[in-house]
Amino acid sequence: MELLLAGFEILARWDVILALFVGSVGGVMIGAIPGVGPAVAIAILLPATFSMDPIVGLTVLLGIYGSSMYGGSIPAILINTPGTAVNALTTYDGFPMTARGEARRALSLAYSASFFGGVFSVICLILFAPVLAKIAPMFGSREIFLAALLGIILVVIAHRGQSLIAAALASFGIFLSTVGLEPVKYSKRYTFDQSWLSSGVDLIVVVLGLFAISQAIYLLRGEDEKIRLTKLRGGMFQGLRELTRHPRVAGAAGSLGVVMGMIPGVGEFTAQFLSYTYAQKSSERPDDFGHGSSEGLIASETANNSVPAAAMVPLLALGIPGEALTAMMLSVFYVHNVVPGPQLFQNQMDFVVALYLALLALNVLVLVFLLFATTQLIKVVKIPNRFLGAAILTLSFVGVYSLRNSFTDCLLAAGFGIFGFVLKRLSLPAVPIVLGMVLGGIMEVKLRAGMARVKEPLDFIDRPIALILFLMILGVLIIHFRFVWRERKSLKEAKWQAKHRSTSFGAQMSRRRDYLSTERGKKLRAKRSKYSPRSTEKPSRR
Repeated sequence: MELLLAGFEILARWDVILALFVGSVGGVMIGAIPGVGPAVAIAILLPATFSMDPIVGLTVLLGIYGSSMYGGSIPAILINTPGTAVNALTTYDGFPMTARGEARRALSLAYSASFFGGVFSVICLILFAPVLAKIAPMFGSREIFLAALLGIILVVIAHRGQSLIAAALASFGIFLSTVGLEPVKYSKRYTFDQSWLSSGVDLIVVVLGLFAISQAIYLLRGEDEKIRLTKLRGGMFQGLRELTRHPRVAGAAGSLGVVMGMIPGVGEFTAQFLSYTYAQKSSERPDDFGHGSSEGLIASETANNSVPAAAMVPLLALGIPGEALTAMMLSVFYVHNVVPGPQLFQNQMDFVVALYLALLALNVLVLVFLLFATTQLIKVVKIPNRFLGAAILTLSFVGVYSLRNSFTDCLLAAGFGIFGFVLKRLSLPAVPIVLGMVLGGIMEVKLRAGMARVKEPLDFIDRPIALILFLMILGVLIIHFRFVWRERKSLKEAKWQAKHRSTSFGAQMSRRRDYLSTERGKKLRAKRSKYSPRSTEKPSRR
């Protein structure tokens, strides 16, 4: 109870309340604009938050992070275009409801499910906070190194079908983290006698280039689309009543979102698909899914909105971000000398509780805002893409230059922007680069600190938590390689079956007829007819 009162006291400041309002409402609007997304907005705002108090800057970023998925459901339901990437599954059942003339019902249901998921996850984690406070001090340098290594492995494995390229991009991010002065003896690494590389490659420059500038280039190259919005009819509160009819689906989706959010590298997509699959298999009307099912809409929206609060657990408890957005927030901690990890739970538990209360408050604020302002808010969907691209590009370069007043940083950001655009066109992920940069630096520092007490290889895992993490890494790798082996085996079987089908009797006869119709085939047929038993003439002997 004392922690809750201390958390409320931290939030009861006019600047924190203003930051919460700006972040939550701004996040809804950003999410409602297709092609922007929270990563772009957070990347642009990140340099500005460095001059704020830690709680103020993080509240703004948390507001955008937690509320953008609310706004992303608006274009997903109305025009079949997800505002954010994680709202893609919302289009499966949201847009068919709009096609039936139930757009307002679909929006209301999406808002209600998102609100339940967000509040459910925050309550779970507030209750779980005392347990984290006891577990976090058990993590030393070796445990944090192994947890960071597990996070990178999970990020790579999460990109199924692109694991190899994801591993290469994560390795590239780790390499970028080594450029500049190394953290112990301050010797230069990979600077090539270039003075501007001595300070290293700044994370914010890379983030702004990969996410903001690349997206601006993508929008500027596209064409402005003419969008026709559906008129909303009916009340906005009916979704709250309808949500109470499906407590099983909402509870399962919220629980999966919490669990998946706490695992680095997993995130909203896995939570969404698991909850959607569960809802479909356990539904009395599974055929309705994909055709305007209220259960499908609840499952997808509840799951993706229960992840943001859960994703803060590895960030706050261990200092390990699980995705690009939390990696950006980590830089705000470091700028203000607030180091996430076990010491944060021991010394500043009220600060942690204040962040969770901010997430709880923003869900309430966003729901109230959307229930009364949706009719006006949907107009932001019609903002031209090229205008958005020009605005994002301008703000990105302003943000990069404001970091160190360096024109070199602007050129470097432009280079990463072009690289990010190439990745986007090739449908390759940029997130592993950012996580590689962040986790690579953590792994290097913790490995050096942990090796001071290691004499033999097995000494590295001689403690219970280190051993558990090591076994988890082995288990994850074994499961992944087994999955890859089975996938390749099934692919070989499919090729063999295709080849076998092609050598069937019908196919052989078809190829034989094609061959006999050629000139060489005609000569062979004439030669065979000469020796045919039906021929009355006998061949001459020589």
